[in-house]
Amino acid sequence: MANAMVMVEVNHPLQYRTDVTVDDPRQGEVRIRMASAGLCHSDQTVLEGNLPVITPIILGHEGAGFVDAIGGGVDGLAVGDRVLITSGYQCHSCFTCLRGQPWLCETAGAASSAGGMLDGSTRSMSGGLPLRQLAMSGTFAELLVVPAPKVFRVPDAMPLKTACLIGCGVLTGIGAALNTCEIRPGDSVAIIGCGGVGLNVVQGARIACAQMIIAIDTSSTKLERARTFGATHAIDASRQEVEATVSELTETRGVDAAFEVIGLKSTMEQALAITRRGGQMVLVGVPPRGELLNIQALPMLISQSKTIRGCWFGSSDVNRDVPRCFDLYESGELKLDELVSATIGLSEINDAFGAMPTSDFIRTVVDFSQSR
Repeated sequence: MANAMVMVEVNHPLQYRTDVTVDDPRQGEVRIRMASAGLCHSDQTVLEGNLPVITPIILGHEGAGFVDAIGGGVDGLAVGDRVLITSGYQCHSCFTCLRGQPWLCETAGAASSAGGMLDGSTRSMSGGLPLRQLAMSGTFAELLVVPAPKVFRVPDAMPLKTACLIGCGVLTGIGAALNTCEIRPGDSVAIIGCGGVGLNVVQGARIACAQMIIAIDTSSTKLERARTFGATHAIDASRQEVEATVSELTETRGVDAAFEVIGLKSTMEQALAITRRGGQMVLVGVPPRGELLNIQALPMLISQSKTIRGCWFGSSDVNRDVPRCFDLYESGELKLDELVSATIGLSEINDAFGAMPTSDFIRTVVDFSQSR
């Protein structure tokens, strides 16, 4: 038996289950005994009903642990290996993968919507009912089965509580800067929202050698942290007029790229307003269901040649970008240890989600050793 946090109903606390049984991995699958899992705003978005799922389902989609068992046809992994789990599965053979967009993998999209494995079936059960897994992951469980392409060996020098964050938040944030936007040396950028993902956009911009990196938030604590991750300027949106301040900093032009990492209509419109002519606005934050972006000045948008881009999973190719994260961490360019603000036990996840809207924490990490 294993323990897990299970979502049964929208806008209700997760249930702490102690009777979860987990099957052996099948062809192309791996069973992982979890060590760490990150709490992401996307999990809360699911819990609030803004990303529909089939229940009951184990939430969590970024994690790290140890290989417990290996199914047939899996190469390059051994029982006992230290590994991380990425939130995105990429088959590298479907329509979008073959066109250089593996973050939009069609195979993964169909399976993830069903909450099962690639064949649609489930591997975990509780109370006589099958348990689905968010994003074919379900990392809020002590033991889980995932498709092998989602699993990457972790360098010995990297702590697992650090490695687990790469699986979603880090890839999304630095990928938004390095992949989706392709920031060039000397560019000016603005990041609206400096939580866990936003800070990774900040350091992605730094790694890309942006000249001006403007962090925008209403929390002075988050803005101070943004400076340590590479921001050259900080705007407190609760005290300063954002558009006027950005205009002043950029000689009235606006920034080459503006990233919205909150998911609010007001800040999306603000991001578009501070983007220069010919620049890019990148939407990283997931808005509530039904939220509409009101673009009032379409003729002006066209005449100014602004680009609005959606960013899913940092436009990441996991086979390229996970090893790149390892290299950047080992060279000291990518800050990961500094992202962990607190560790909790598995049963404390509901309290952590409750505190998330008002917390200045960057990332809370589940330490499964605290639950055993």
